[in-house]
Amino acid sequence: MYLITRRVLHRYHLFAPDPRMNRIFLYTLAVAAARAGVLVHSAVLMSTHEHLVVSDPEGRLPEFLHYLHRHVALATKVLRRWDGAVWDHEPTNVVELRTPAAVAEKIAYAMANPVAAALVRRAHEWPGVTTRPQDLGRAAWRIDRPSEYFTRDDERWPPNVVLRLEMPRAAHELGMSDDEFRAVVSQELEAQEATARSEVGERGGAFLGADRCAKLSPFRRARSEEPARSLVPTFATGRGNRDALIAAAERVRAFRLAYRHAFESWRRGRRDVPFPAGTWLLRRQHGALVAPTRSAA
Repeated sequence: MYLITRRVLHRYHLFAPDPRMNRIFLYTLAVAAARAGVLVHSAVLMSTHEHLVVSDPEGRLPEFLHYLHRHVALATKVLRRWDGAVWDHEPTNVVELRTPAAVAEKIAYAMANPVAAALVRRAHEWPGVTTRPQDLGRAAWRIDRPSEYFTRDDERWPPNVVLRLEMPRAAHELGMSDDEFRAVVSQELEAQEATARSEVGERGGAFLGADRCAKLSPFRRARSEEPARSLVPTFATGRGNRDALIAAAERVRAFRLAYRHAFESWRRGRRDVPFPAGTWLLRRQHGALVAPTRSAA
């Protein structure tokens, strides 16, 4: 499972919430998820970036991201009459969620983003694409094909699609019912909303409000300060899970070491060297051997 984040170039509000932009994103997300076998758990589209929580049971996440981001960008360019890049030049941030606690925390984090950005006082007030705790495992959104970009005579673009928000397996790993997991996410969301409102108040700020958010110009840039990103996380384990944090860090180091050794052998001409499980590009483009994934016994 992963938390996906990608930003708009120069923090333009190209994804400013309006019915057409919301439909473009949800339609493309549904098509991309069905195409790559990805399960969508939560989706929040801010005016300057996206947050998704997804599962990748078939190991095709790079394919999903490429397809989603390419067609969202092309459709946005048509909608906004935008003559330039849509996405930031930084790569998509993909954070593996290694524990059930991390899943609940990051789903709530994505939901609370409009509050943390001082846009609305409560997450459910956000007029763009968003997810509520009660949507988890329940929502099934039917989205008609947008009139922008998606041509009727192209079989890739059906007249309508259904995007289902699947219940994360973390609920069952915690021994919880679906309703109990929704309650955990709801409590986490309330805590993050309260923290965000307190921080906005301490800064002397004010919330923009849903009505003004819906009128944001897509051609303006966000003016709030954004801290420099010194570290780019690749995994999360949730608060207080020190053992899981250490294990996850060791897992990343082991993968990178194994990959480096395999790649050095590959460059020397060995084509029978197995790369560690999780290797994508060399397998897809060059047919490199990849070791089987070890089951979590």
